Amino acid sequence: MTTLAVPSTLENLESLELLDRDQSILAFNERVFDWACRPDVPLLERLRYLCIVSSNLDEFFEVRAEPHLIAKKSQDGNGNYSAESFDLLSKSVHDLVNRQYSLYNLDLLPAFAKQGIRILSHSERNKAQTTWVHQYFQSVVKPLLIPVGLDPSHPFPQVANKSLNFIVRLGGLDAFGRENDIAIVKVPRALPRLIRLPERLTSRGALFVSLSSVVRSHLSELFPGRDVGQFSQFRVTRHSDLAVDEEDVKNLRTALRQGLQHRHYGHAVRLEVSAGCSDYLSEFLLKQFDLPEGALYRVPGPVNLVRMGQLVDLIDEPKLRFKPFTASAPKKLQQEHSFFKKLQEGDVLLHQPYESFEEVLQFLREAVNDPDVMVIKQTIYRTGSSSELMDLLRQAVALGKEVTVVLELKARFDEETNINWADKMESIGVQVLYGVVGLKTHAKMMLVTRKEGASYKRYAHLSTGNYNPTTARFYTDFSYLTANSSLTADVEQVFTHLAGQSRLARLNQLWVAPFYL
Repeated sequence: MTTLAVPSTLENLESLELLDRDQSILAFNERVFDWACRPDVPLLERLRYLCIVSSNLDEFFEVRAEPHLIAKKSQDGNGNYSAESFDLLSKSVHDLVNRQYSLYNLDLLPAFAKQGIRILSHSERNKAQTTWVHQYFQSVVKPLLIPVGLDPSHPFPQVANKSLNFIVRLGGLDAFGRENDIAIVKVPRALPRLIRLPERLTSRGALFVSLSSVVRSHLSELFPGRDVGQFSQFRVTRHSDLAVDEEDVKNLRTALRQGLQHRHYGHAVRLEVSAGCSDYLSEFLLKQFDLPEGALYRVPGPVNLVRMGQLVDLIDEPKLRFKPFTASAPKKLQQEHSFFKKLQEGDVLLHQPYESFEEVLQFLREAVNDPDVMVIKQTIYRTGSSSELMDLLRQAVALGKEVTVVLELKARFDEETNINWADKMESIGVQVLYGVVGLKTHAKMMLVTRKEGASYKRYAHLSTGNYNPTTARFYTDFSYLTANSSLTADVEQVFTHLAGQSRLARLNQLWVAPFYL
């Protein structure tokens, strides 16, 4: 990557040659991949980093790839999206993916084997293990598989985004004497991608088989009377960014809920197949999904490395992980008196994950249970499907407080979670707002209004990170707790703007995009 000089002023910013946004995303993933390559990083953590890269690439294709692909297929692009931009991205991603699988096969798997942890292929299983896998296939896997032989009355099936599938070339005639030679086997997501063998079948350590290996070794049982010739696992990635014309819909939540029903079947943008997949089968799939050759990725291993991350949760071996880290709390917050008194004495800055997000939750707990707190206002971008913070806000309503939540329904890939939270919160009397049409509400704010004597005092929390206790243990963010009247007045102004769409007046200390940033 070329190092670019940063100008001392912004006068010539438009003429500055900047790194392309999509290439920048790939460059970031190169840095994550570097951590997977480091021998000084514990083994399970290296696998975790490798899976993070694959997960990030999945999202990259789901969100960023389609304009490049359209330009490639039409040969009519310009600017950021063209046939050349598609070819450049394809080259970059192919190179990264090749190095991912090289690391997985030549470095990580042998390193796991030295620790007694192995993922057995069909040829590596002994007789007892083969028998157990066969029984597992018959009782658990086979009843859920969906084999479809293609013919005029059985067209190519709908294949869900990022799902595991097999394509099979069959020999011989079917039960009706026809020569339909292609079949598709869809593998449900409900099945675990890694299956651990019983301890009685292992001499030491932990032995696993992959679901794809189990299906692969039993394909002939799905097509009795036919010859199974060529076959390959495959996985298609689809464009998944929801496009809703907010200016044109009466209810954003309803429109997004309807859009979610189609997300798994958007336009195909990438096809992954086994490295040994025949040209006949890969060309058949490319034609079905209307993809160019540059969108095809032949991988020497599982087509979904993300699911190999299950190994991190299945292995209980502390020496293969980072040492546990316990976040601290500022001494000021360790004192016995109330949060409100602490903030009256001065503001508090927290640096997560080194300092605990628990202090933010404790502030909200105290606000919810304090009879003098009248109003709580909160923005939510990503909080997770199970959230103590949201439960506390619901509890606040039950205790008679006025609660307003600005819930960003368009938080990418969290739309369904946030829609569900909107339903739950509205049903108990929370005032739920969806932000500003055409924009996403990324501001992370909490405002508590408390009766103190004959007047009201406001307390606020501002953050660079989401109100999600789980991700707060990993992501680097700043939290700021304050009773500063100038700042809290600004926060109140922003909430008023989000609720009423009024013009945002000049603020005291906060800078708010898109008005002042």
